[in-house]
Amino acid sequence: MTDLKTLKQLIRLMVENDLTELDVEGEGQRVKLKRSGQVPEVQYVHTSAAMNHLAGSVPAMHASPTSDPTNGEEEDEGLESIDSPMVGTFYYASSPDAKPFVSVGDRVTPETVICIIEAMKVFNEIKAEVTGVVQKIMVENGQAVEFGQPLFQIQVE
Repeated sequence: MTDLKTLKQLIRLMVENDLTELDVEGEGQRVKLKRSGQVPEVQYVHTSAAMNHLAGSVPAMHASPTSDPTNGEEEDEGLESIDSPMVGTFYYASSPDAKPFVSVGDRVTPETVICIIEAMKVFNEIKAEVTGVVQKIMVENGQAVEFGQPLFQIQVE
């Protein structure tokens, strides 16, 4: 998957050149950026070989989280929420037998992958983007999530 630095450069290129659509393909993946307003929308499209590899690595999982999930309505003071950047299905780990990306009490950095969200058969790694300690996991493994729905609460350092 395209790294965040490259993605930001592509978005900057779009904004600076007033482009509404950008489609880049290479290394078994395709990134398509569209913008209708100020913020570009990102869509990852993988070639069939890469897609088959990913689809086999993250099937539906039924494991329970290591924390006590809440309904996401309450947010404790001093905690920062990490919200879903898209609509899709939330997964704690890359496969059913893999260790979860993070658990309650784990320290995360901006580059720490905290979960995967599957959207239209594309598996998107979600990074913490903050430094801190995981305090709560707000959703169940395999649960459908909405854009902006709280996924984690982090005690930011």
